[in-house]
Amino acid sequence: MARGSTRPTSRDVARAAGVSQAAVSLVLGDKWRGRVSETTAQRVRDAARDLGYRPNLAARNLRLGRTRTVLLVVPALTTEFFAGVYTGAARVAAEHGFGVVLYPSPEGVGPARDPFASAQAALDGVLASSMAADALTAIRGDQLPLVMLDSDPAGSLGAATVNLDIADGARQIADHLLALGHRRFLHLAADVPSWTFHVRAHALTARIAATPGATLRTAPAPISIDEARTAAETALTAPGPRPTAVVCDDDKLAAGAYKALRRLGLRIPDDVSVTGLDDLALATALDPELTTVRLDAELFGERGMQALLDVLEGRTPDAADIPVHLVVRASTAPPSTP
Repeated sequence: MARGSTRPTSRDVARAAGVSQAAVSLVLGDKWRGRVSETTAQRVRDAARDLGYRPNLAARNLRLGRTRTVLLVVPALTTEFFAGVYTGAARVAAEHGFGVVLYPSPEGVGPARDPFASAQAALDGVLASSMAADALTAIRGDQLPLVMLDSDPAGSLGAATVNLDIADGARQIADHLLALGHRRFLHLAADVPSWTFHVRAHALTARIAATPGATLRTAPAPISIDEARTAAETALTAPGPRPTAVVCDDDKLAAGAYKALRRLGLRIPDDVSVTGLDDLALATALDPELTTVRLDAELFGERGMQALLDVLEGRTPDAADIPVHLVVRASTAPPSTP
């Protein structure tokens, strides 16, 4: 073909290689083994390379019934964490010729409207956070190849689950505070019916219960700075010895705890230590900077997308949890009173 002419076709490749168009389709679709010789396959690949041939993916996908589009269903985008998950998922998807449509569940947790006339016709697969799992029925995502993020592997709707080692994160926080000498804890717990928060509570409770003389009180709060402040203030002024450490399920809850402690005239960490869990940008905007657990949102998204690609190709995804890491900053110190 002369330079500057129209885009080369499979017919041009067939003509250059001296084979049929069917042979070209078999070779470029990697279905040639046992049907054409290795020599012929190489001749087709060489011809395609020399001509600069690229398959028409839109036509190919139409024939195969695949759109190379994945839906990522997350809670409402109230923090940058899920933006990071999307970034990581989209990066891996792009490397494999897929696109990612982001769909935040409008109410954060709970049912969502169907974003497509027919999700099954528009999508190849779904990635969904456990916090938005109820949205799947509404969009019929549970009838598509599905990978669940941050979800109970034993009760997952999906073909695979990808999890951060969130239980270990809670244990790392407990161990850090126990090593500093804290024995009276308040757990400012996310009031969200989600597996990930149940896991945090269970791991924290188990670690503290195993330490003689340690006590734990729990105050549930929506993931809102103002409502966390109200819940923390109520718990901190309840009868009995005041907790010396407040363990928060997420960094926004920790910001609410900061406000409550300051309204009560208490200093962080001199009077009360505070921890979060996420390591959002907020963690270093707080004063003092927040001790928290770093969750690698982009890696989480990458691993989730790779697992979905594995499911689509009939491979077994990696089942190992993604490690998380405690980041110690200035919001924790030994208790001032025993």
